[in-house]
Amino acid sequence: MEIPNNVTEFILLGIRMKKEMKTICFVIFTTCYLAIFLGNFIIFITITYSHLMQQPMYYFLWHLSFMDPCFTSTIVPRMISDLISSKKTISFNCCMTQLFTFHLLAGVEIFILVSMAFDRYVAICKPLHYMTIVNRQRCNMLILTAWVLAFWHSVAQLFTILRLPFCGPNQLDHYMCDSKPLLKLACKDKHIANILVIANTGMVALVTFLVLVASYIIILYNLRKHSSESRRKALSTCASHVMVVVLFFVPCIFTYIPPPDFFSNEKEFSVFYTVIAPMLNPLIYTLRNSEMKNAMRKVWCRKVTSFLK
Repeated sequence: MEIPNNVTEFILLGIRMKKEMKTICFVIFTTCYLAIFLGNFIIFITITYSHLMQQPMYYFLWHLSFMDPCFTSTIVPRMISDLISSKKTISFNCCMTQLFTFHLLAGVEIFILVSMAFDRYVAICKPLHYMTIVNRQRCNMLILTAWVLAFWHSVAQLFTILRLPFCGPNQLDHYMCDSKPLLKLACKDKHIANILVIANTGMVALVTFLVLVASYIIILYNLRKHSSESRRKALSTCASHVMVVVLFFVPCIFTYIPPPDFFSNEKEFSVFYTVIAPMLNPLIYTLRNSEMKNAMRKVWCRKVTSFLK
């Protein structure tokens, strides 16, 4: 007999804390959200109006700086408003929409990071063929592939949850609608659904992380053949990429690999890849990159001068 779905809305419990801490967190997360928009906006405009747009690495970074605010906007505004709101309900349809868009945009970010690692691998390991292999057509193909793969990943995630009945309770122990906290509320055997979520998200994150780590190990190995100046520049660029990869993937792995009832720290870990990593991305890619800093000075000095005239 099929169990009916009686839940029309969910109550987001959010991160449990005292009222005073909620006010402090409201200020902190609002500041982080504004920093995400400002930092990525500066990078987006800098690359758009500079010669960096012609370079594949910065072309991928341009896309990443656009995706970061979009990705965080699916989660953070709701999380911020719930910190000071008494009503923390979200309709079933809105919950499923958030689940789909969150995994779609997160998936695009993941595959853009893979594309950036591929770019660095070719630039360092096959420098003579770099412009032939990583041309604009191939870059566009990698971006399109990122969207297609992310779309099917999020569709699979959504249908895994939609197949489950929710007949109560409807209190979601999280600040967003995600697959693992939703699985805890399903009122039928969810063993297969658990396996599908771990395989679809957890294993994808783990395998992608291992592939990225392996690619950077190969890059470091091949740097032995380069001059000290080339090594220094390549190491600076790769170090930025590795920092972003670690900040994004390690919390994802700890969130999605364990079964839903294994531990209850998903909320704390998810803050890293929904708020902290997108906020630090602009700093990581600019403070450690002299080419980016020079381009920023030229573009923004030109913008300010034209504005004052």
